[in-house]
Amino acid sequence: MDVEDRESPLDVASDRCGLLGVQLSTHEGSEEDDPNQETLKDEEPPLSPDLEWLEELYEEDNGDGDLAVVADSGKRRSYAETARMFKLRRNLDQLDCFHRQKEHDVIKAREELKLCRQNIESLVGQRDNLEKEIERQKAADNSVAVFRLRVQHKHLCQKLQSEEELEGHINTDLKQQELELSEVEVELGKFSSLREEVQEEERVFQVLKAQKAATRLQQERKASQNLQLKIQHLRDKQATMLKKEEAECQKKIEEGQASRKIAAKYLKETIKRMHQQEAEKEQKNRELLEKRIQAVKSLKSNIAATQESLRVQQSRAKENAKKKEQQQRQLRESLQAQGINSIKHIYQQKQLEEIKRKQEEFEERQKSKRVEIVSKILQEEQLVKSRQRHQALLLKPSATDKFTSLRRVREKLLYYLVPSPPSATEARATIQLREFSDISSSSSSSSDVEDLEETMHQEVDHQSLAESLAEPEFSGLWDQNYKKLLNENTTLVPTEVKTEEPAMASGKLNIPPVKKVHGKELKGPPFISKPEDILFKDFEVGKMYKKKVILTNVSYITNHCKLLGISAHLKDFISIIFEPPGSLSTGMSCDMQAVFQSMLNEDLEGEVQFASAVGSFSVPIRCTIKKCDLEVDSQIVDFGSHVVGQTISRTLTLTNKGALATLFSLDTSTCLTPETSRVPLPSQVSANTCQETSSQNTTSDNQRSSVSKGTGELQPKQESQELSETLQEEQPVSEASATGPEAIPENCVSTNVDAQMDQSQSDSCDISLGNDRDGKIGPFESIKLEVVFTPSIPGESKLDFHIKFSDLTSKPIRIQVRGVAVSFPICVVQPSIDLKICMFDRLYQESIIVQSRASTALKLTFEVCPEMRKHMEILPKTGFIQAQSTLNAQLKFLPRCSLSKDAKRFFDIDTGVLEVPVTVQVASQVKPVHFTVHAVVTSSDLQFDRTDVDFGYCSIYQSVKSSVRLTNLSLLPQDFGFLGVPEFIEVQPNDGFGTLLPQETLEIDLIFSANKAKEYIFQLSCKSGINRDFLLSCRAVGVRPPLELSHSLVQFGATAVGDRSTAILYLINRQTNPKIKQPIPPVVKDTMAPVAPRLFSFTPPKNTDISITPSAGSLLPGQRCMVQVTFRPRLLDQEIKEEVLRLLHRARLLCEKDLERNRYAEHENKKVFPVGTTKGKKASVSPKISKVPDGPKTDQLSESPNPADIQPGSQQYEEARVSLLYSFTQRHSEYTVPCFVSDGAPPEEDQQPTWSPFNTLYLKLQCPVVQPPLVVISNNGLNIIDFHQVAVGEKVIKRFVVQNISKESLDLRSSVLDIHGPFSLLNALRCIRPGEKHTLALAFSPSLGKKYCETLEVHSQKMTLEMTLCGEGVVTAVTSSHPGGLLDFGYVLEKESTSQVLKLQNRSAVAVGFRVLLASLSPSEPQGGADKVAVLLASYINSQVQPTVGTQNYSGLSVFSVVPIEGSIAPGQSQDITVTFQPDHPSVNYSDILTIELTNKSKVCMMDLKGAASSNNMYLYGGDLLTVPVESLLPPLITSQPQLTAESEVIEKPIMPVLVTLRARCSTGAITPAVRELQVGCIHSTQPSKKSVEFHWDNVGSLQQQGFSVEPSKGTVEAGHKRTITVTWTPQSGYKPYEVVQTCVTLTLKGDETNVYRVTLMALVSTTAD
Repeated sequence: MDVEDRESPLDVASDRCGLLGVQLSTHEGSEEDDPNQETLKDEEPPLSPDLEWLEELYEEDNGDGDLAVVADSGKRRSYAETARMFKLRRNLDQLDCFHRQKEHDVIKAREELKLCRQNIESLVGQRDNLEKEIERQKAADNSVAVFRLRVQHKHLCQKLQSEEELEGHINTDLKQQELELSEVEVELGKFSSLREEVQEEERVFQVLKAQKAATRLQQERKASQNLQLKIQHLRDKQATMLKKEEAECQKKIEEGQASRKIAAKYLKETIKRMHQQEAEKEQKNRELLEKRIQAVKSLKSNIAATQESLRVQQSRAKENAKKKEQQQRQLRESLQAQGINSIKHIYQQKQLEEIKRKQEEFEERQKSKRVEIVSKILQEEQLVKSRQRHQALLLKPSATDKFTSLRRVREKLLYYLVPSPPSATEARATIQLREFSDISSSSSSSSDVEDLEETMHQEVDHQSLAESLAEPEFSGLWDQNYKKLLNENTTLVPTEVKTEEPAMASGKLNIPPVKKVHGKELKGPPFISKPEDILFKDFEVGKMYKKKVILTNVSYITNHCKLLGISAHLKDFISIIFEPPGSLSTGMSCDMQAVFQSMLNEDLEGEVQFASAVGSFSVPIRCTIKKCDLEVDSQIVDFGSHVVGQTISRTLTLTNKGALATLFSLDTSTCLTPETSRVPLPSQVSANTCQETSSQNTTSDNQRSSVSKGTGELQPKQESQELSETLQEEQPVSEASATGPEAIPENCVSTNVDAQMDQSQSDSCDISLGNDRDGKIGPFESIKLEVVFTPSIPGESKLDFHIKFSDLTSKPIRIQVRGVAVSFPICVVQPSIDLKICMFDRLYQESIIVQSRASTALKLTFEVCPEMRKHMEILPKTGFIQAQSTLNAQLKFLPRCSLSKDAKRFFDIDTGVLEVPVTVQVASQVKPVHFTVHAVVTSSDLQFDRTDVDFGYCSIYQSVKSSVRLTNLSLLPQDFGFLGVPEFIEVQPNDGFGTLLPQETLEIDLIFSANKAKEYIFQLSCKSGINRDFLLSCRAVGVRPPLELSHSLVQFGATAVGDRSTAILYLINRQTNPKIKQPIPPVVKDTMAPVAPRLFSFTPPKNTDISITPSAGSLLPGQRCMVQVTFRPRLLDQEIKEEVLRLLHRARLLCEKDLERNRYAEHENKKVFPVGTTKGKKASVSPKISKVPDGPKTDQLSESPNPADIQPGSQQYEEARVSLLYSFTQRHSEYTVPCFVSDGAPPEEDQQPTWSPFNTLYLKLQCPVVQPPLVVISNNGLNIIDFHQVAVGEKVIKRFVVQNISKESLDLRSSVLDIHGPFSLLNALRCIRPGEKHTLALAFSPSLGKKYCETLEVHSQKMTLEMTLCGEGVVTAVTSSHPGGLLDFGYVLEKESTSQVLKLQNRSAVAVGFRVLLASLSPSEPQGGADKVAVLLASYINSQVQPTVGTQNYSGLSVFSVVPIEGSIAPGQSQDITVTFQPDHPSVNYSDILTIELTNKSKVCMMDLKGAASSNNMYLYGGDLLTVPVESLLPPLITSQPQLTAESEVIEKPIMPVLVTLRARCSTGAITPAVRELQVGCIHSTQPSKKSVEFHWDNVGSLQQQGFSVEPSKGTVEAGHKRTITVTWTPQSGYKPYEVVQTCVTLTLKGDETNVYRVTLMALVSTTAD
C-alpha cells in the first residue's frame, strides 16, 4: 500500500477492531456536515497513484463541467467531492474485504476445533482399549507386555492432554474472532446509509462520463467531415494544375519541332564549313609533319657530332687528370724529401684554389645580375612611359614628384652597379670573419670558413646595394667620407681571406695526429653523443630543464673522456653534471646531465668541450625561446575559369607550428590590378620578367639569411634599417613590405605606377577576402582564411596580399590569387572526360553534363570527329538546354580493333592512349565549347605460350603434370576460368580460376589422370571475364600397369624431428583373366602380356628419412600386399658436423676478442703505471711473459677439426645437435618413389627380370618437418636408456629429463609398458608450460636372465617422443661356506662370547648386494615364544626340537649378532660374515634363525642358531625335555643365602632331574636293545678355574639288574672337550609286553662346582618304528 492507504482510518482499523468504530464514526460525522468536513475540503490532500487518472481527466476538461455537475440541481461539482467519493468507495471496499477475511477466519477456526475434538474422541477410545488390554495382560501375568502397554498408555495420555490444551486454545481464538466479526458487522450496519450515498454518486458519475463520451464522439465526427472536404478540394486543385502543365508541354513540343527544322538548315551549312576547315587542318598537319621529320634528321646529325666532340673532350680530360696526378705525386715526393707535410700542403693549395674559383664565380654572377637589373630598369621605364600616355588624365599632380624621385633612385642604382672599389662594410665583414675564426675551435673545418667568407661577400654586396638605394631626406646628414672609407676597405677582403687561411690551418696543428688502429683510420670525433645536439626548445624564463646525454666511445681504442668546460656565455645558465668514467672500451658509454635555467628570453648557442686520448671534441648546445613557425597550405590560389556573375570561394589554412602565439592581419596594399583584355602585351611580358627576377632575388636572400643565421647572426641590421627608411620615403603605400633586405626584389616589380593603378582599381577587383582579416593565432593552432572570387568582367584577375604578424621574427607570407572570368553561358561541367582504361569491342558509357547560365533556352549540337564516328557516339546529338539548367547527354564508346587505322592522329599505338576532342556547337554563338575525351584502349587477349600440350603415355593409376604459361596482354586485370574441363584432367591453381594482373604471366599446371587405357585428344577452353574463349589442344595415351597402388599420394602430417609418421597402403595385382588386353605403346611389340606373378621393387631415395616395408616382393594375380611407409625425420650427420664447426668458429672468435681485449688492457696498464729506473728491464721481460701463453692458444684455436674426425656421441656432436633442435625452422620436402614392376613371369635364377617404364608406378610423398616441441636434455640428448646388466630380482632406477621448447603448453601422456615386463614408469606425467622441464623415473627389474628391450612413447599434442629402454638380466650365483641347517655354538659360560665365520662367494658377472636377517630382530616375527603355542601344547619325544626364537638376554641385547649386516660383493669376490653368540645368563634354550638374503629377495642360505650358557664350566647334555622350552625374560628371584665362610667346603645344591626314555624295538619276534646317549662337557674359559671335569655314576649295579648298562660309569673331561655316555637297555627274560621299566640313578659332575643329577631311566618295548 502507498502512504495514503496507511494514513486512512480503515487501515488502522484493520489492526485493532476497538479503534475501528471511533474512526469510522469520525468519518461518518464528516458526512453529516461536521466541522471535519471543512478540513477535508480545505486541505484537499493529493491523490493516490491509482486515482491520478482522475486528475488528468479534470485537466482535459474543456470547461463543459460534465464531471463536476450535479444531476439534480445543475451546480458545479467540486474536485474534492469527486475525490471524496472515490476515497469512500475505496475505504468501503476495504471494509468489505476485512469483513470477508474475518468470516473466513471464523470458519477456519470452527473447522480446526471440530477436527481437534474428533482427535480427542479417537484418543479417548484408544486409551480405553489400552487400559482393557493392560488389565487382561495383568490377569495373564505377562509383565513384559504390561510394561510395554503402560509405556504406550503413558504416551497416549500425553497426546490426549496436548490435544485438550489445543482444543481450549482454539476455542478461545474462535470466540475472539466471532466477537471481532460481530463488531465488524455492527460497523457495516452503521455505514449502510453512507454506502447508499456513495452508490448514488457513482451512478451520477457514470451518467456524466457517458455524456462526456457522447460529446467527444460528436466532435470527432465533425473533424473528420472537415478533413474530407479539404482533401476533395486539394484533389480538384491538382487536376486543374495537371491540365495546365499538359497544355504548356504540348506548346513547347510544337515550338521544339519548329526550332529543329530551323536548326537542321543551319546544321548542314555548319557541317560543310567544318569539312573545309578539317581539310585545311589536314594540309597544315602534313606540312608540320614534314618539318618535324627534317628537324629529327638534323637532330640526329647534331647528336652524332656532339657525341664525337664529347669523346674527344673525355680523352683530353683523362690525359689532363693523369698529368695532374703525376705532378701531384712529384710534388708530394719533393715535399717529403724536404721534410714538409705533403698532405697538409696540398690540402691548403686546394683550398686556396677553391677560394679563388668561388671568388671568380661570384664576380661573374655579380656582373650578370647587374646587367639583368639594368635591362629590367630600362623595361620599367618604358612601361612607365606607356602607362603615362594611356592614363594621363587619371594621374594626380603629386604623381610626377614620385616618378622623379623614383627616377633619381634608379639613376643612383645604375651608378652603384658600376664596378667600384670595396667599401667599408666589406672591411668590417672581414674583421668579423677574423674574429669568428679566432673564437672557433680547432676542430672546425676549412670548408666552413670558405662558406662563411662567401656569405660575407654576399652580405657586403647586398649592403652596398642597400647603401646605394638609401638617400637622406635632407642633404648633409651623411658624411661623404663614409662612402670613401667603405670603398677603401672593401678592397681588403681578398687579402684578409688569404691571410686568415694560414691562421686557420695553423690552428689545426694543435690537434693530435690521426691514429691508425688495426689498419683503420680514426675519422670524426672519438665520442658521439646521443642526442647529437643538446637542445632546450621553447624554454620559459625562470624554469629549470634537465637533459641526459650519453657519450659513446666510437674510436678503435680504449679511450677516456674529460670535461673541459662550456662556452663562456653559457656558464651563467647551464651547469654540467659529469663524473669521469675512466677508461672506456670501444662501444662503452657514459652519462652526462645538462641543467639549464635561463633568466633571459633570448636564444643561446654554445658547446660543451671534452678532451680524450685521441683529441678534443665538443657537443653543441642550443637553447631556443618560444617562437612562431607560421605557414600556409598553399601560397597560390587558382580559381580557374568561371563565368561572370558566379561566386566561388576557396579556403586557406594558416598554421602556427611554433609555441608562441601572435596576431595576424591580411594586408592587400600590394594587390595587383586585375588584368583584362585592355592591358597591352608588353606590360605582361615586363611584369612576368620582373616577377621572375623577384623570385630569384628572394631565393638568394633567403639563402643568405639562412647562412647568416648558421654562422652566428653576422649580418648587420643597421643597413637593413636604413634601406627600409629609404624605401618608406619613396613608396609610402607599401610600408610593411620593405622591412628587410627581402623587399628589394619586390620593389623592382612593384613600382609607384603599379601602386597607383592598384589604388585606382582596387574597388573593381573581383577577388576579395573574407570577414576574418585579422585575429590571433595560438601555438600549434590552425585558422581558416576565406578568399572569394566574384568575376564581373571577362578576363584574368589577380590579387597579391600579405599575411603580416605582430611577431617581429616572423616574415610576412605572400599569397597570390588568380582567377579567369569567362563570358560563356554554356559550359561542360567536366571539360576533360576520362574513361580510364577500356578494352576493344566493349561498350563504355559516360554521362556528359552541360550547364547553362543563360537566361534563355539554347540549342546544342554535339559533334564527334569523323575518324571516331565508328567508335564513339553521343546521344542525343542535338538538344535544347533550358535557362539556368543542365542537359545530360550519353557518351557511348565502343572501340573497334580498327581504331589504330581509323584514328591515327588521336590514338597512340605504342601506349594505347586515346585523346579525342569533342565540340559542342551552341546556336547563336560563334565560338563552340570544347571538351576532351581521354581513354587508354587496350587489348583483351589472353595468350598461351604454346598451342598444343602432349602428356605422352600416362598410367591410369598415376597423374602427369604439364605446365603452360598464360599471359594477360591487357592493361586491365582479367578474370579467367577453364570451363567444361573433362573429368580426367585437373587445372591448378585454384581449380583453373583466377585473376591476371596487367601484363602478368601465370604458370598453370595441367594434371592429366587417365581413367581408361585409350588415346585422349581434347581441347581446354579458357574463358575470360568478358566471355572470350581461348582454346588449348591436348593429347595423351592412357596405359594400364599390371599392378595398382591403393594411394599414389601420401601426405604426412607435420612431423617433428625425432618423431615418426606411418602410412599404410596396398599394392594390388588385379590381373585375373588371361584374355584381358590393354593398349600397348608403339614401342612395346607384345600385344598381350601373360598373366603371371609380377615382381615389384620400391626404390626410395638414398640418405632420406623414408623407409618402405616391404621394399620388394612378388604378387600373384588377384593378390594384394600391404606396404608400410614410415617417415622418421632426423638431423643429418653432415648438418650436425657443420654446426659443430660453426660453434667452434664462434668460440674461437670470442676467444680472440678476449685475448685482444687483454692485450689492450695490459698495454694501457703499462702506459698508466710506467716504471722509472727499471723500465728497460721490465719492458724486455713483459713481452716474453705475454707471449708464452698466447702462442699455444692461438695455435689451438686456429686449428679447425676435420669433419670426419667428429665422432657421433661426443660432447661437441651432442651440443651441436641440441643447438640445431632449438633453432630448427619448418621445412617441407617431397619425394617421388618409383615402384618398378616386371613385364612378365619371374625369370630364372641366372637371368635378370625385365622392367618396362610403362609399368612403373610412382608414389609421391609430402613430408613436412617441424621443430620438436619436446626434447630430451639429459643423457646427452640420446633417446636410448641403457640399464646395462642388472641382477635378476633387483630394481635399478634411472631418470631422464624432457623440456618443452615450444610456445604452447604440452599435456604429456605415455604409452602402456608391458605389465609383465621388467620396465615400469614410476612417476606420473603432467602438463608442462613453455620452457619447463619434467623428469621421468624409469625402473628396470628383470625376472629372468636374458636381454630386454622395450619402447616407451611420450605423447603430446604435436609429437610422440620414443624412448628405447634396454637392459640385461643376470642370474646371480652366490654360494655360502655353510650349507645351512643347524649352526650350534655349544655351551658357553655366561657373559662370555664365541664366534663363527661364514664366507659368501659371488660367482656372477655383476655386483650383488646382500643383507643378513635375524628372526629375533625381524619386526614381523612375534617375540617371546608366542609363535610356539603348538610347541607348548605338543608332546615331544626328541629333546632336540627347539622353537624358532629362543631365550633372549635380560639386558635386551640380542644373543646372536652378525657383522656385517649388509653389503655388496663384487663380481668374483667373497665376503666374510661373523656370527657371535654372547649370553648374559645360564640357559639351554638360546636359539634364533639366521637368513642371508640378496637384494632380489632370493635366499642364499638359512641357518638355525643354537647355543647354551652355563654358570660353571661343566654341563650335561641329553635326555628328554622336562620343562617348557620358552622361559621368561625376568630373572629368577634371588633368595637370601647364608654367607660363605672359609670353613665351609661344599655348598649343596638341589638335585637336577634328568629323564631318559629308552624304547626297544620288537620285530619278527626279535627285540632290538634301546640305546641313548648323554654328553658330559667341560667349557673352555679364560677365567682361572679348574681345567677338567670329573663324573661318576652311583649304584650302577642296581641298573644292571633291570637290564640297563652305562658306559663309562666314570671319567674325566678336559676343558673344551666333551665325552659321550652310552645308556643301553636290554629287556630281561620274563619281561611283559607293554610294561614300563623305570629306575633312578645319580650322576655327579665335579668341576668348579659339584652338580648332582638324578637320572630317571624309563624303558619300554615298541612294536612300531618311530
